[in-house]
Amino acid sequence: MNTRISEAITHWRHVAPLLQPAHTEEEYNALVEALDAVLDAGGADESHPMARLADYLGDLVAEWETRDPMPEDASPLEVLRFLMARYGLKQIDLPEIGSQGVVSEVLHGKRTLNLRQARALAERFGVSAQMFL
Repeated sequence: MNTRISEAITHWRHVAPLLQPAHTEEEYNALVEALDAVLDAGGADESHPMARLADYLGDLVAEWETRDPMPEDASPLEVLRFLMARYGLKQIDLPEIGSQGVVSEVLHGKRTLNLRQARALAERFGVSAQMFL
């Protein structure tokens, strides 16, 4: 096996999280921190070996920063629908709320989210539980 590949496999669990798009504010902050470190390590120089990593991390940061903002005055139902659309989720993808039937009732305005559901959704999406209440 190629030495480079062997080293990549050995260190992959440490590197992989840095190469994924952010889905929460915490992940976004980690990307920004990683980008700063790579730039400080020489990645700002286009001829430096870290330049390609800096470009990639910069693209991931820009992707987060240019995503569609959630409306400020959105209702809890609008927030849920917005996040479902952003992440391409279906009713079955929301076990935090309950069964598909319960999710359907919430999405059709027949039921409101309780505190447990709001907290679980907030943790999943990296937002405040208040957005769902």
